[in-house]
Amino acid sequence: MTNSVSISKNRKAWLIGLTVVILIAAVAVYRSSQSQAQQEVLTIGISPPYAELLQSVADEVKKQGIQVKLVEFSDWHAPNVAVQNGDIDANFFQQSVFLRNAIRETQYDLHAFATGTGSHVGLYSKKYKSLQELPNKARVVIPNDPVNSARALILLHRAGLIQLKDINNELSTVQDIVQNPKQLQFIEVEGPQTAHAYNDADLIFGFPHYLKMAKVADPHSALFLDPIDKKYAILFVTRKDYSDHNQKLATFVKAFQNSKQVQEILDRDFGSKMWFEGWK
Repeated sequence: MTNSVSISKNRKAWLIGLTVVILIAAVAVYRSSQSQAQQEVLTIGISPPYAELLQSVADEVKKQGIQVKLVEFSDWHAPNVAVQNGDIDANFFQQSVFLRNAIRETQYDLHAFATGTGSHVGLYSKKYKSLQELPNKARVVIPNDPVNSARALILLHRAGLIQLKDINNELSTVQDIVQNPKQLQFIEVEGPQTAHAYNDADLIFGFPHYLKMAKVADPHSALFLDPIDKKYAILFVTRKDYSDHNQKLATFVKAFQNSKQVQEILDRDFGSKMWFEGWK
C-alpha cells in the first residue's frame, strides 16, 4: 500500500515536471519564431512620391517571404535620423550629393547600400514659351535646401540665364552668382512646393514627380532639361553597420532593379524618358 502511494506520487511529480519542460520548450519556440518573424520585416523610409513605386516591389518580395513596411516622411531630414537611430532599416529618397552633405552636417554613420533610379529636372514656365521670353526681374522659384538649390542654380547656369563662380560646386548658393543679366529674383521654397508655384512664378525649377502629383504641368514641357547625371540617382541608404539578415534588402533591391511594374509606374508618375537607371 505504501509502495503504491509512493509510486503514484512519483509518477505525478514526473508528469508535472514533464509538463513544465514542455511548456518552457513551447514558449522558447514561440519566442524564437516571433523573433525570426520580426527579423524578416524590412522597414524602409520614403518620401510620398515613391510610395506606390516601392509598394509594388514590396508586394513582389512578399511572395519570397519578406515582409516590407514602408514609412512615409513629409520632410527630407527625418528619414536619415530614423536610419541613424535604428528605427528603420533603410531609406529611399536622396541622391549621393544630398547624402554626402547630410553626413557632413550631422556626422551620421550612413552609406549607400545600393542605387535606384534617378530623374531629369527642368525649368518650367506657365507664362512663357521660351527662356528668351523671360522678362527682367523675373521671379524664379528654386528649392531651399543646399543641395537642390545648388542643382537649380547649376541648371540655370547651363541654360545661360546666370553665371556661377564654379559650375562644379555642388553646394553653390545665390551668393556664388557672378552674372545675372536679367536680374532674376530668386524665391526659395521647400523642394516639393516648387511645383505648386508653377501657376504664379515666372519660372520654376521642377521635379517631374512633384509636377505630376500637383497636376500642374507635363514634365516633358520643360523649357530646359538637365543631362543625365548618375550622381543624382536615388539611393537605398542604411547605416554602415547594417546587417542585411537573410539578404532581405538585397532581395528587395534586386526586385526593384528588375521589375517591369516599377518601369511602368515610373513612366506614368515621372514621364517616359524622364527617368534613368542609376545602377547601369
